[in-house]
Amino acid sequence: MRLFALRGAISVERNDSAEIRAATTQLMEAVMQRNDLRPQDVVSCIFTVTSDLDAEFPAAAARALGFEAVPLLCAQEIAVPGAMARVIRVMLHYHAPEGHSATHVYLGEAGALREDLAAAQ
Repeated sequence: MRLFALRGAISVERNDSAEIRAATTQLMEAVMQRNDLRPQDVVSCIFTVTSDLDAEFPAAAARALGFEAVPLLCAQEIAVPGAMARVIRVMLHYHAPEGHSATHVYLGEAGALREDLAAAQ
């Protein structure tokens, strides 16, 4: 087993607790499915949100998916002028077999953040 890290992001329509939870759930389920992971494989998870999202912690949705024993952290993304609004990002550290290849996941409008990965989405 080896330590890996992957990134993901998803856009949110509005600053609403239910929307943030639903988007985080969708993102985390896609990350876990595409990388054949279980919460017990995850070492830690860092979420960032753009400054216009403050109605909910993305970590709350992750805990509801079984990440209660995983150290989770939420932070605010740097407010760069002209950057995409209403985005939840995640960096996940996990253990997987040596031959594993991390699949990064960018959903919704956030797919534009990593157009180089668009073919994999």
